[in-house]
Amino acid sequence: MTSTELNALSASNNESSTEALAAFTPWLNQFLAYLKFERAYSLQTLTTYQQQLDSVARQLAASHPHWRELNQQHLQQHLLSCRASLKPRSLALRAAALRSFYRYLQQQKLIDHNPALYLKVPKFDKPLPKNLDVDQMHKLLDLPTEEDDLACRDQAILELFYSSGLRLEELVGANVADINWSEKLIRVRGKGNKERVLPIGRLAATALQRWLQIRPDFIGSEPDALFLSRQKLRISARHVRNRVKLWAKRQGMDQNVHPHMLRHSFASHLLESSGDLRAVQELLGHANLSTTQVYTHLDFQHLAKVYDAAHPRAKKS
Repeated sequence: MTSTELNALSASNNESSTEALAAFTPWLNQFLAYLKFERAYSLQTLTTYQQQLDSVARQLAASHPHWRELNQQHLQQHLLSCRASLKPRSLALRAAALRSFYRYLQQQKLIDHNPALYLKVPKFDKPLPKNLDVDQMHKLLDLPTEEDDLACRDQAILELFYSSGLRLEELVGANVADINWSEKLIRVRGKGNKERVLPIGRLAATALQRWLQIRPDFIGSEPDALFLSRQKLRISARHVRNRVKLWAKRQGMDQNVHPHMLRHSFASHLLESSGDLRAVQELLGHANLSTTQVYTHLDFQHLAKVYDAAHPRAKKS
């Protein structure tokens, strides 16, 4: 076969592959739009879902004409074929994306059942999130705020993270009007655009008030934003990550400190002091208690003690 014939065959195969993949695209785009506009998922989550489902479509489009033609066996075989290239955690993520996608199609009555519901993936150990101890947190929060305006702003950011257990997206999206000063509360919008109201600690409130005194110098095109940058824009998640990392280094800490570590430290320290798992769950905005249990590295023995002490049918007479 000549090079011309090979090029023509390759072009024909690429065209056929593109046509086959096109049949998978509309439902996928519809699902992503639902996650974006109705569930208010973050850009990072949307990108992850799209990448996972794109990979499935690209591999299966050549042998199956549409999402509706795929059954559990097809999907399970796809996951098996990926075991050499994907780690167990990535396989679990792909299976979760498929379950969510097909659940949406079922809810929209586009299919009768969810073929991804019982997909099996290798088990993996979830690493426990790291946290700073109380002394480390005090060291991080003891910023030289007299140094400059950014140090004042950054202390307010760090104090609010630790005081209220905010997610990074919640802090970045916070507005000045979200704070109720008389009650020392802040209203945040979390995952799925769900709102919750969180207390603001005394030191965090003081740091916020100091920041608000100099904040007018930062106001530009986004006057509602609680935290602003030198460019007079709402501060970005990337900028916050960089500032947290910078201050950890400047304060002489050798850990890789990031915003989520501050949220976990908040949860861990609060749980250690109160022992109230349900309250911590509510403050963190977790839908499931099991998420809070893992998040705060709570061991089974402690759960058993809570159960024995609190459940009406478990109390000893």
